[in-house]
Amino acid sequence: MEKSVGVVDGVDSKSCYMQKFRLYETRSRFYMIGRDKSRTFWRVLKIDRLEPSELNIVEDPTLYSEAECCDILKRIHDGNKSTGGLKFVTTCYGIIGFIKFLEPYYMLLITKRKKIGTICGHAVYAITKSEMVLIPHPSVRSKLAYSKDENRYKKLLCSMDLTKDFFYSYSYNIMLSLQKNLSGHNVIGQSLYETLFVWNEFLTRGIRNTLQNTSWTVALVYGFFKQVNLSISGREFNMIIIARRSRHYAGTRYLKRGVNKRGRVANDVETEQIVFADASDGSPMQISSVVQLRGSIPLFWSQEASPLNMKPDIILSHKDAMFEATKLHFDNLVTRYGNPIIILNLIKTREKRPRETILRTEFANAVKSINQNLSKDERLRFLHWDLHRHSRRKATNVLLQLGKVAAFALKLTGIFYCPVTPNMKLEGLFPYSFSENNHVIDESVAVQDSISNDENKDYNVKPKTLQSGVLRTNCIDCLDRTNVAQYAYGLVALGSQLQALGFTEDPHIDLDNPLAKEVMTAYESMGDTLAFQYGGSAAHNKIFSERRGQWKAAAQSQELIRTIQRYYNNTYLDGAKQKAINIFLGHFQPQQGKPLLWELDSDQHYNVGSYGPNLADGIDGSFIRRSQSDGNIIDESDATIRNLHAPDCQHSSKNPDKRSLLKSASDTFSCESSICNCRQIYGGMGKDQYSESDHICYAEHGDACDCSNFLDVDSLSSGNSCEEELLERSISITSDHIVNEQITEVPASESGPILKEKQSEEKLNKSGKHTDSFEKWVTHGEILYI
Repeated sequence: MEKSVGVVDGVDSKSCYMQKFRLYETRSRFYMIGRDKSRTFWRVLKIDRLEPSELNIVEDPTLYSEAECCDILKRIHDGNKSTGGLKFVTTCYGIIGFIKFLEPYYMLLITKRKKIGTICGHAVYAITKSEMVLIPHPSVRSKLAYSKDENRYKKLLCSMDLTKDFFYSYSYNIMLSLQKNLSGHNVIGQSLYETLFVWNEFLTRGIRNTLQNTSWTVALVYGFFKQVNLSISGREFNMIIIARRSRHYAGTRYLKRGVNKRGRVANDVETEQIVFADASDGSPMQISSVVQLRGSIPLFWSQEASPLNMKPDIILSHKDAMFEATKLHFDNLVTRYGNPIIILNLIKTREKRPRETILRTEFANAVKSINQNLSKDERLRFLHWDLHRHSRRKATNVLLQLGKVAAFALKLTGIFYCPVTPNMKLEGLFPYSFSENNHVIDESVAVQDSISNDENKDYNVKPKTLQSGVLRTNCIDCLDRTNVAQYAYGLVALGSQLQALGFTEDPHIDLDNPLAKEVMTAYESMGDTLAFQYGGSAAHNKIFSERRGQWKAAAQSQELIRTIQRYYNNTYLDGAKQKAINIFLGHFQPQQGKPLLWELDSDQHYNVGSYGPNLADGIDGSFIRRSQSDGNIIDESDATIRNLHAPDCQHSSKNPDKRSLLKSASDTFSCESSICNCRQIYGGMGKDQYSESDHICYAEHGDACDCSNFLDVDSLSSGNSCEEELLERSISITSDHIVNEQITEVPASESGPILKEKQSEEKLNKSGKHTDSFEKWVTHGEILYI
């Protein structure tokens, strides 16, 4: 919500935000009355109901008192008695946005909410109930408003459950990290909604452009939020874990993979860990945060969900020979977080049949290519760490080794820490950015810059520190293995945060410490939530289960159920889920006389017609399943609404007979989930043969890794080894060519780089000692295999 300007009853409304609303209706208009929490001012919004297919909104610029507002409502009622007068519709807590399908506009409202946390006095809320209100009066609606297709679109949108994992704040910019909120480069005004973590940017665009403010809407972030109260040595502190999912290139597991032409990646999630303690005895409040990332491997690749194959082939496109999209992705990360960018790649280093190793090799080649044109300070730090192989050992050993990697990464990036002295008012700590004048920031911004030396001396606090750079972790799906690594990093970061807050002298937190178990519970909850959103089941938590001492047979049964659940969702339900996401985000906008969403073959059609005839240039039909661009999204800087769909799925003119159509057995709300699939044929050979030029990966210390020699039947595309092991027990569902594959694993002794990896691993296990190559990776960003 936004600061209103004016004084009512001697109270400056600049520090107040509208949080509660009442919706009324007459035959010709909706009237929304909004007020601030302390009931100091009221505002009025008018929405026309006599236009069947247009959205006309007018805001009354006057600030009213409660008595004045009651008088206005009475006069409206009296003036409309001949047509039924003024009727109360509902109480709400903000507008989610407006949407149109074939004819009428609908208004989405938050009708119930719950408080889920507080950041420096600023409440964070989740939605517990939402409603969709049809705007035009029944007297002006045509038959189209009641049509079967219109109702089908409505049901599709309603399948986006806003009561799960969406959260917002009226006074704190929850879509930004704490460091950005306290920095001197604040994102302000409507641009807040255009950031990559606001999922209702499209839905609110119409009202924001019309009113030129954001007073009536809330900015929804999708992902995960959890606040817990913890203690160490008898002192209490709060820890908040926030996961923000990017709205760019957003979707489900097999329908969104890799990178698009704009450098956006699938399953792009920013994870922030905030730690703070309440002030006492006149001392300042202190707060710290650390940000890390997960995201799909930034290459052009895809997989095809199939009822016949629980372990789909990984299809790598070679269109981007110069790795331009990959470079765009990392350039974007530098813009967002600064240097260094540290990449922790958890996929396999050895396979019987090349699947993950195909991406591993190409990813290493991409980083090597990008690093050639960067200075040492700007060079990407790239670490391969095969978590699947390491997880066959004790969970404690895995977490200890990941902890060492995390400690080096944290040393490179640092953490954000800021003391908040008593003279800083909490309500002014974060400059509220929903301003009518997008170029004016309140004077309270000045508090974030620094704390004077005198204040530091008086309160004996450390100076503010900033995080520069970020750790980016990935496995194949950025779900299971990635979540384990993010927990290891979060635990190491927590030690440094508590040290900065003065709670401990030693940043090390032992894995057997009760605090470590509490942190593990929080990260496990986050992993399950994100896995449901992207993969359709809770995360595979083999390592966490072992750390909890869970009975092995029970853990295996649980993992098998999750594997089957994920397979079913990915194969049969994700088509409808992806369509709902595309409607919600505005990737597809229905129009009369155009093909309906469920009549189109694939995700690919959203690009066609959006940016002209040249959009599909350079797009290979081999990854048709995957939408090529987040924008099929409307351009981030474009406030206009464009036609984002076209009648046909566009394919490459080459190999037209290599396209196959997969029809799902079921579809939510009876939506047809026919998805256009194209297989990539390597060098004209069958899918079991990889005869394109062998990919040789050269690390900068001279090691070569010929990934084309390793073949595998043991792995699914994700999981911290659980899904792979469980698949072996249920291999009967797998396609024949995989069942019958008889290829022996290449021994490690025959592979130079793998032998070096093993040696590096052994040396890494020695307490406090690391190989020269590990030190070079930390210092210079050279590629390292562990």
